[in-house]
Formats: sequence, C-alpha cells, structure tokens
Amino acid sequence: MFEYIFIFLIAAVTSYIFTPVALKLAIKIGAIDVPVDNRRVHSTPIPRLGGIAIYLGTIISIIWILPFSLETTGILVGGTIILVTGIIDDIYKLSPWAKLTCQAASAIVLFSFGVRINFIGIPLGDGYFYFPWIISLIATIIWIAGITNTINLIDGLDGLAAGVAAIAALSLAYIAFINESPEVALITLAVAGSSLGFLPYNFNPAKIFMGDGGSLFLGFMLAAVSIVGPMKGAAAIATVIPVLVLGLPIFDTAFAIFRRVIKGRPIMEADKEHLHHRILSKGMDQKRTVIVFYTLSGILGIAAVLVNNNMFVYGFILIGLTFALVYVFTYTKREDEIDEEHRDIH
Repeated sequence: MFEYIFIFLIAAVTSYIFTPVALKLAIKIGAIDVPVDNRRVHSTPIPRLGGIAIYLGTIISIIWILPFSLETTGILVGGTIILVTGIIDDIYKLSPWAKLTCQAASAIVLFSFGVRINFIGIPLGDGYFYFPWIISLIATIIWIAGITNTINLIDGLDGLAAGVAAIAALSLAYIAFINESPEVALITLAVAGSSLGFLPYNFNPAKIFMGDGGSLFLGFMLAAVSIVGPMKGAAAIATVIPVLVLGLPIFDTAFAIFRRVIKGRPIMEADKEHLHHRILSKGMDQKRTVIVFYTLSGILGIAAVLVNNNMFVYGFILIGLTFALVYVFTYTKREDEIDEEHRDIH
C-alpha cells in the first residue's frame, strides 16, 4: 500500500516544484497564450508550458517506483512523443493533421510494445473475440487519438482539464486496484498526482496553462493505461469502464463532431459551443463551471466503480443523473432568457 501513496506524492510534489520553472521557461521563449479571438475566456496573456511539469511529475514517479516492463516503457516513450508534439504546437502551432499524425505514431509505438486493443469480451458470455493484427492496430490508433483529443478539447477553463483528468485517473486507479492490476493503478496514481500538483497554479485565476503539451499528454496516458492488462477487457463490461470514467469529455467531443458535421463545418474547426462554454453562457463564472464539471466527472467515476462491481442498477442511475444534470446546466433556459424571448415575440 505504501508504494501507492508514495508514487502519488512523488508525482504531486515534482509537478508542483517544476510548474514555476515551466512558467519562467514559457515567458523566456515566448510560449504565451494571447487571447486574440472570442473563444478565449481569459483576457490577459498566460504562459502555457505547464505540461512539462505534469510530464516530469508523471515520468519521474513512474521510473522511480515501477519495475521495468515493456508495456510501461511503451507508455513512457509514447507519452514523450505526445508531449514533444504538444510543446511544438504550443510554441509554433501545428496543423490539426500534423498533431493527428503524431498521435497515430505514438499509438503505433504502444502497439509495438504490446499495449494494444487485441480482443474484446463477448457480451453475455465468458469468451473473447480476438482481432486480426491490422484491426487491432487500427482500433488502438483510433482509441489513443480519440481519448487524447477529448482532454485537449475540454481544456478551455482554468483548472478544468487538470481536475477532470485527476478525477478520471483516481477512478481508474481504484478500479485497477480492486481488479488486482497494480501496474495500472500505480501509473494512474502518478497521472492523478501530477495533475493535482499542477492545479494550484492552474485553478482560476490561472498563473499558467498546461497547453497542448499537458492536455495531450494527460489524454494519452489515460487512453494508454485503459488498454493495459485486465483493464482492456477481462470481461465484456470492462470494455466500457474507461468510457464511463471519461464519459464527460467523450460526450463533449462526440457532440462537437456531430454538431460540426450537421452544420457542414470541418470537424477540427474550433468553436465556442463546448459544454463548458454553454454552462458559462448560463451565467456561471469560471470557478463554478469548473466545480460543476468536477462534480459530474466524480459521479461518472463512482458509476464506473459500481458497474465494475456488477452493481449495474445503481451505476446506470448515476449515469442517467449525470446526463440529466448536463441537460439542466447546458440546454435549459434561464428566466431572463425566456422573458427576453417573450419580449421579442411581442
């Protein structure tokens, strides 16, 4: 048990110590987020290389605590590729397709080290369906790229991505622990610790942003550990556990793609219609909006634990409650909006 606590503390302390260093480096090299369009919620330039501190907290704690294994090495190598990709984007701005290519490369690295989606549990049965290697590779690339980008897309408010990633990582860590998968539990605790160590500098009002380096790295790490060992499908229901844990950012990303396709816009085009933007438009400030997201993510994390423990009814009740609250916070109209509509009609 001590190693679980130790890896979390090492990650948190390391991330906390290196965040001011990353802030100074960002200022020195000009990696600054300047609010030049109406999508930005902040009004002043903010340094954005916080992902370096998150990366160091995660990597140092993993190397210190975990014994060598091919799977862990693959995750660290792939995570490093993702971090470098994000940092280059934070400084020079990469095209969406260039970032997607790098994400695919990191997924191929994982695949080559044995971290892959190569089977799925058969629903209502005890067996498995094994994929041919090419299908396994494609599924792995799609999963890694998809989840990596979900965290990146919700990184729109101070402290949002770091907090949601920490909650998801803690949920996965507990599920891995009770499923006797210590490697996954330790890695996810390192991710949670580094996210929380960064959060004091990133919570509103933020002194530094994690940038694409941080959000892509966190998304990649959560995606990768979800397909390690027992987490990738020891039973049919285990296949959906990571989806539940990351339900909110996955829903936000899926809805964004659907929204842009319906409107005939490029799916990689940024907009101001994500869930956090919608909650802000209802009159909440940044802190309250972020706390709402934390609460919803926590409920989904608990639901995932319940489903993992075969408490399906309670788990699905919480899932239904979560999305009912999403609807209330994002799509219902305030009284002043209704009154304004009535005035327009008359």
